[in-house]
Amino acid sequence: MVPAYSKVGDSVFFTNEQFPFSYELEANWKVIREELDQVMLNVDDLPNFHDISPRQVRIAGDNLWKTYFFWAFGFKSKANCDRCPETVKLLKKVPGLKVAFFSILAPGKHIPEHRGKHKGLIRYHLGLKVPEKKEACRIRVADQFAHWEEGKSLIFDDTFYHEVWNDTDEYRAVLFLDIARPLRFPLSLVNGLVNFMIGVSPIVQVARRNHATWEKHFEDILK
Repeated sequence: MVPAYSKVGDSVFFTNEQFPFSYELEANWKVIREELDQVMLNVDDLPNFHDISPRQVRIAGDNLWKTYFFWAFGFKSKANCDRCPETVKLLKKVPGLKVAFFSILAPGKHIPEHRGKHKGLIRYHLGLKVPEKKEACRIRVADQFAHWEEGKSLIFDDTFYHEVWNDTDEYRAVLFLDIARPLRFPLSLVNGLVNFMIGVSPIVQVARRNHATWEKHFEDILK
C-alpha cells in the first residue's frame, strides 16, 4: 500500500532531487565534519549501537560501531546537540526528520544482512569521513552496491535487505538520518501516527534510558 502513495516512488536508492534538503547538507559538510572530528577525539568512549538499542546486538554486537545521537523519535540529547551546534542548526531544517546521529564504523567492521520493517521511513547518509580506499568500504542494498564519498549523500530504502563492509584500516563516519517518507493523504496521517507510536514504544524508551546512563558517564569523562 505504501508505494502506491509514495511521492518518491519505490526505489532502492533515491536522488538528491527527490530530497532537496540534501543539497544544503552537502554544501555544509565540512562544517559538520569539523564537529564530528571533535566528537571523535573521544571515539573509544562513545556508545556502541547495541549499548543504546539492545535489539541491534545481532548486527552490532562488538565495539566497532559507535554512535553519537542527536535525537530519535521525540527524544533529544541536549548535551550532544550543544557540542555540535552547527550540525543541529542544519538538522532543524530537514523536513520529516525522525532520527539523527553520527554513525561511526571502525576498521574491519562488517554489518551483516538486515532490513528495516517500516516502509514509512527513508534512510539518509552524508559521507563525512571515508577511507582512502573507498571502494573497500561499501554497502549493498538489495542487489545494488554503493560506497560513500565525503560530502555526498547516499539515500536508500532500508526495508530492502542491506549489508555493510569496512574492509579498510580507517574509520568511516556518516551523518545518519531517518526521515518520514513523503506520502500522499491519507497515508501521510497514518505514517505520522505510526512514527509517534514508535516514539512511545518500549524499544525507544529503553534506548532513552540507556542513552541517559551513557551521557552521565561521558560527562564525567569530559570533566
